[in-house]
Amino acid sequence: MNQFWPFANILRSAPLRERLIISLESASPQEAVNLVQRLNARVGMFAVGRHLFVKGGPELIREIRARGGEIFLDLKFHDDPPAIYKAAVEATRLGVKMFDLHPHCSPEVMERVRSEVIRVCRSEGLRRPYILGVAIMTVLSRANHPSNDSRDAAYNSVSRLARIAADASLDGVLTSLAQTASVRASCGRRFTIVTSGITLASDGTLDPRAPGPAQAIRAGADYVLVSGALWEAQDPYRVLRALTEDLERGIKTSPRNPLEFFSDRPHW
Repeated sequence: MNQFWPFANILRSAPLRERLIISLESASPQEAVNLVQRLNARVGMFAVGRHLFVKGGPELIREIRARGGEIFLDLKFHDDPPAIYKAAVEATRLGVKMFDLHPHCSPEVMERVRSEVIRVCRSEGLRRPYILGVAIMTVLSRANHPSNDSRDAAYNSVSRLARIAADASLDGVLTSLAQTASVRASCGRRFTIVTSGITLASDGTLDPRAPGPAQAIRAGADYVLVSGALWEAQDPYRVLRALTEDLERGIKTSPRNPLEFFSDRPHW
């Protein structure tokens, strides 16, 4: 790194790893716990999706938390409103750092989820998690979207979903790499973006030909969600170093002020 770049020491410190979320979704509960135990000092957060949560349940979340792992609970809550409120409160009580809501939740439901979470945090002395909406467009194919106009409409729809989440006072959204820049432009600097679509190769290594964390950060991401079987890698620590170095390159070359990446608490 250029020795004259003023944020070099900041980026080499612990906050850099906070930008990295490793998905555990294709792991077994035991593989997930083992990976967390090995890597929690080097990874900011671990994502648990529906497949793994059905296998391991709330007890798996407690086990990961007991080993020092922070959790993004990626269940995309979507049900009748009272059930969503209860699920959000229980996720908060489990101590997760982030959870998300399905994009079809209404603005009223989003606002009520936030108020219910704040209420239980204040009454029970809990940490407030980040509450995200989901703004992800399904993969486009020429067959389904033959024209540029159709693609533009789909991208605009993602930005609209993100704007609804922002207007409902959610902390941010989960979106794909392809939509990160448009969501950032639509929702401004203070809105948290978790970007998915960074995938390890089948052997758990970083594919140099595929989009990496740096590209996501330059597009406007705050957090980068990496999927793939990291536990299959021969040297997971080497993979993490490569991911972290790519994150550093992305922050260094991002048009955003580097200090914006290090606010690690959601706003009440």
